[in-house]
This record gives sequence, C-alpha cells and structure tokens, in this order.
Amino acid sequence: MSTSPTCALPVAITMGDPAGIGPEIILKAFAQSPELTQGCCVFGDLPTLEKQLSLLAPLLIRRLAFLPITDLAQVGPSLGPQIPVIQCGESAPIAMGHVSAQAGAMAAAAIRSATSAALNGKVAAVVTAPVNKKALQLSGVEFPGHTEMLQSLAAQHLGLPISGLPVRMMLSCPGLRVVLVSIHVPLREAIGLVTQENVLQTFQVTHDSWLKTHGTAPRMTVAGLNPHAGEKGLFGDEEIRFIAPAIEKAQALGMQISGPYPPDTVFMQAHTAQGQQDTDVVVAMYHDQGLIPVKYLGLDNGVNQTLGLPFVRTSPDHGTAFDIAGKGLADPSSLLAALKVAKGQRL
Repeated sequence: MSTSPTCALPVAITMGDPAGIGPEIILKAFAQSPELTQGCCVFGDLPTLEKQLSLLAPLLIRRLAFLPITDLAQVGPSLGPQIPVIQCGESAPIAMGHVSAQAGAMAAAAIRSATSAALNGKVAAVVTAPVNKKALQLSGVEFPGHTEMLQSLAAQHLGLPISGLPVRMMLSCPGLRVVLVSIHVPLREAIGLVTQENVLQTFQVTHDSWLKTHGTAPRMTVAGLNPHAGEKGLFGDEEIRFIAPAIEKAQALGMQISGPYPPDTVFMQAHTAQGQQDTDVVVAMYHDQGLIPVKYLGLDNGVNQTLGLPFVRTSPDHGTAFDIAGKGLADPSSLLAALKVAKGQRL
C-alpha cells in the first residue's frame, strides 16, 4: 500500500529518458523551488545531467552544481545549490529527441536503482521523470511502462507473484482525482477487463491506499463503461453484470461508493463536488476515459500516483516531449506537483 513518506529520508527523482525533457525539468525544479527540492536526490546519468545544465545555465534563476554521491546519507537539507546525483548504469552519448535502446537502458537503470532504495527503506518516495515506452522495449524491458515495471520489482522484492500485488494508477489535478481499472492495454482488451473482480479490486486498492495515506476512507464515485452508463442495458450491459454488483459488494464491505454514473458527466460533476467535499476519487473503467478529463483540466499540474505499492511513487502527468527536448522550453510544473504529493502535500 502507499504510505506517507518519512521526512528524514531523501526523496528519489529518476532522470527519465535522457533523450526527453526529464533532465531539463529536474534541473528547472531545483533552480525554481529550492525549498521543495531540499532533501531530494537524482538517480540517473551524471554526464547527461551536466550536458543539460550547460545548455540551460542562461535560463536558470540560480546557479546549480552537482554533488556525485554513493551514500544516500549524504543527502541533507543544507546542500544549497548542489544537486545530489547517484550514477545509475553505464553512460552513453544520446541524441536528444530520438528513441534509442541506449536511452531506454539508462532510464531503466535509474528506475531499478531508485526502486531498490525505496524497497530497502533508504528513500521516502520515488518521483519518476517521463520515460519512452518504445525505448524501454528496445533496451529489453518487457513491461509497457513505469507502473508495471515498479509492480514487478516490488512483488519480486516481497516474494509475491505480480498478481499478489495489485496496483492502480491515480491521476490528480487540482479539483479532480481519477483511479483507473485498467492501464496500458488496447481498448478492446480494456473493455474485457471490466469484470466484477477487477472493478472490485480497484475499489479495494483505492480504499486501502487512501485510508493509509489520509487516515479516512475515500468517497468514491464510479463511471460507467457505456454511453449513459448503459441506459439500463440498452447500450450495453457491463454496468448491470459487472460494475453495479462490484459497487454493492464494496458497499457491503463498508466502502463509501456510488454509481455507476454516465461517463460523459461524472467527471464534471465530481470536479464541482470536490470543492464541496462530496467526493474524493472517480473510478474510471479504462485509461483514456480517466486521463482525458484530468489532462484537460490541469496537464501543467497533473500528477500520476501508483496505488498499491509498498512505497510512495509519483510522476508528472506528461510524456517525454521529444519535440521540445533540449530546447529549454519544458515546464517543470507537473514535476513540482509530483514532488509535493510525494512529500505528503495536497494539490
């Protein structure tokens, strides 16, 4: 389950794909928000970060320097403009804005190292800069993204099969939080994953993670799968066969939950209601159903959090942005929001 980070421990930030904007937004975050980035450590490739710093130096509001470290105990609140860096894997020359196996391998090495530190209690949380899924695949990583890779690493550490550690994505922006039943799968497959078991498991992971982090049970609102939430079976019966029975079981277990509601209005209603403290989380049935409203409302401040892991993991709610990589145009706002959440602050 997700847990609140321990303040005395550092927060790990993984570099992400070195050909993308990850190194740039990390440097900008340290330059723009020294208080928030206090106690943070970058897991990545020092030569890549140094090259990016030389390119960004005229744009940064304060002068930065790197502090290569091998012991996380060296990370403290009084490092000033120094950025602690743990070298992960082998360095290689990278072409900005291009997919490559070398870049994928460097990103994966940082993820593995930071995850190991979290699982062994050496960091309080892990904040991951964006990766390119194709680059990961080219490097030999068999998982479609961060979430599945972290799930596998954590399950292996705990001696569990992957199925024994269910995780879910929660996407947040100011005024709206959404948890997904399925993640990175084709839409045809995602529809098939809307089963009573998977939907109920999503409710349980959300409930347990929220309770552990916030100390209260979440108020969950559930989106239907079909137009008009099926219109009593006229436009599909998944709501009748799977979603409503899962809601009833969750209610019987004491969860605060309602639905299913038409997916074309539930996010708007939840966004309004959240300001009135009527709902905490919307449960969406598949990836784009939940991500479109979150990204529309607040891509610059969007945060992805993995629920169900034995440590806190957050990330910006955007990708590698290869089209602007290396140009000094990237906005660190989403990374800063992810750092706030990782440190226990609310958006």
